[in-house]
Amino acid sequence: MRIGPHAIDPKVILAPMAGVTDKPFRLLCKRLGAGLAVSEMTTSDPRFWHTAKSRHRMDHAGEPEPVSVQIAGTVPEVMAEAARFNVDHGAQIIDINMGCPAKKVCNAWAGSALMREPALVARIVEAVVKAVDVPVTLKIRTGWDADHRNAPEIARIAEAAGIAALAIHGRTRDQQYTGSAEYDTIAAVKAMLKIPVVANGDIDSPRKAAFVLEKTGCDAVMIGRAAQGRPWLLGQIAHYLATGEELPEPSPATVRDILLGHLRALHAFYGEEAGVRIARKHLGWYAKDRPENAAFRAVVNRAQTADAQLRLTGDYFDALAAGVSPELPEAA
Repeated sequence: MRIGPHAIDPKVILAPMAGVTDKPFRLLCKRLGAGLAVSEMTTSDPRFWHTAKSRHRMDHAGEPEPVSVQIAGTVPEVMAEAARFNVDHGAQIIDINMGCPAKKVCNAWAGSALMREPALVARIVEAVVKAVDVPVTLKIRTGWDADHRNAPEIARIAEAAGIAALAIHGRTRDQQYTGSAEYDTIAAVKAMLKIPVVANGDIDSPRKAAFVLEKTGCDAVMIGRAAQGRPWLLGQIAHYLATGEELPEPSPATVRDILLGHLRALHAFYGEEAGVRIARKHLGWYAKDRPENAAFRAVVNRAQTADAQLRLTGDYFDALAAGVSPELPEAA
C-alpha cells in the first residue's frame, strides 16, 4: 500500500485517537510493528497552535517517516492554513478528521458531523489538497446514522478532490462505539474507488484483521481502541498477515519492559507532573483483564512522582512474571 510517495509496510495502521496517540505512544507502536501511526487530532484554530498542548501534539522530532498528522475543523480556508502550518512543522501526510463522533467535536460541526454536509466536505477537502504538496488522507464513518449511510457519496467527493487514501470506521456517528462494526459499506466503497481504502472498527486480533481485509477487499487495516494497553497487537497482526502464524502473547516480563519504557518516555516528554498523570490511563489499560487490576490502579494512581510510579509498576509486573500474587502497598 502507498500513500503518495510513501510505502506503508506493514499494512497495519495505528488510528488517530485523541489523548492516546501522542508522540510516545506513536513511537512505541511504530517500534512494535505499525506501518503508520497517525497523530491525535490537532485543531485547525490558529489561536491554539502555540499552547503547551498543541506544541506537544506538533512535536515530530525524531519520529520515523512518514509522519501523519490529523487536523480537524470546519472552515476550508482555516483547514488549508492548518495543513500548511503542520507541513512546515514536519507533517509528511495530512489527515482530515471526519470520523470523530465526540459531542464536543460534532456540536461544532466538525468530525463526523461534516458528513451531513457533502458540499462543505468537498470545499474542505479541495482546499486542503490544494494547500500542501504532501498527500492528504481522510477518515470518515459509514454515515451520520443508520438512515444516512452516505460514505459512498463522501468517498466519491474525496477521490475526485485528490484525497490519496481513505480510512473508514465501520459505524455511523450516532453509534459512537456501541454495537458491532459493519463492513459491507466499507466493501462497497472500496469496490468503487481507485485510491487505497483502510478498514477500521472492532479489529482486535490478527485473525479479525485478516477477516476484515478479506471481507472488504481493503488495502490496510487501522487499529484503534484494541491497541490501548496492547501496543504489540499491531506487530502481531502484521506478522500474521505476512506469515499466517499467530505470535504468542508477550510474557509479563516483556510487558513490564514495554510499559516501563513507555512510562519513562511519557515522563520525559511531558515532564514529571504531567507525565505521571497522563501515564495513569495507560497503566489501567496495560493491567486490564487481570484480577489484581482494580487494586493495582487504586495504588498506582496515587503515585505522585515518576520514581514511585515506575517502582510500583515494576514490582507489580515482577510479581506476575514470577508467578506470584502481587503485594500491593496501601499507599504510594
